[in-house]
Amino acid sequence: MTDRRLRYFLAVIRAGSIRGAAEALHVAASAVSRQIAELELDCGSPLLERLPRGVVPTEAGRIVAAHAERQEDDAALLEDRLRRLRGAEDGTVRLCCGGGFLTDLLDNGLAGFTAAHPGIACKVTLGTTEGILDAVAEGDADLGLAYNPASRPGLRSAAMVRQPLAAILLPDHSLARARRSARLKAFVALPAALLPPGHGVRQMLSRVEADGGFRLTMRLETGSFELQRRFVLAGMGVAFLPEFAAAPELREGRLAAIRLVDPFLSHAAAHLVVKAGRTLPEAAERMAAWLGARLLAFGAAH
Repeated sequence: MTDRRLRYFLAVIRAGSIRGAAEALHVAASAVSRQIAELELDCGSPLLERLPRGVVPTEAGRIVAAHAERQEDDAALLEDRLRRLRGAEDGTVRLCCGGGFLTDLLDNGLAGFTAAHPGIACKVTLGTTEGILDAVAEGDADLGLAYNPASRPGLRSAAMVRQPLAAILLPDHSLARARRSARLKAFVALPAALLPPGHGVRQMLSRVEADGGFRLTMRLETGSFELQRRFVLAGMGVAFLPEFAAAPELREGRLAAIRLVDPFLSHAAAHLVVKAGRTLPEAAERMAAWLGARLLAFGAAH
């Protein structure tokens, strides 16, 4: 198995198609198909199952893909160690996170980290909870910041702190003045800004709604946490976020948080996710330690 064949095969698995891999690799689709055919000949077994809208790995293909990912990780680690031997402190950390972490990440994480480590760059992509886990598991991200992710084999949490979901209101709202905690059902009559159904927070809320036999009054559906905060600031209703997602406005007294005591919502947690068994490059290791110690999501005081 040559490095090129494995690299092309891994690109096909990640893209889900020969054509998508060719575009990512900037080569002709015929070149990718030829490398895959030769790899299958080497292995003596079909590695891909052709479907009407792409390809998926066979059982043999999953074994080869895991081998290729280990080789990719080992090559990155070798490069990192040689760079450290030369005394260089550089590299790029790939971070995939949920939108609710962005303000905390920039204000309390990246601003200080880049000043302390000017040679290290960070590539940030946004994703849903499942998308973040997929990115870390498949090697497309070194670190993942996820809110209340499900446990998944092959991943571990480098940092984890309970962050209950809260109802975010204007401070002068009657509910905000009357209580510091409540059940979700207390907000059923208020116009609400909600995340789309595919987001983890929305799924958490939907589960409590179903268990309690009620439905929130959705007035705005958006994947933007910034728009949700502005919805509340404009006096339009309530949003449901972990407190770190609205930390600046809460600190300034422009918004108020009422913690939700429904068991499924009160036990939610923020996680810094990494691939289990993988030795992170030095740059990613340093960033993981920095974020775990300084983000509000992980209990840092500011």
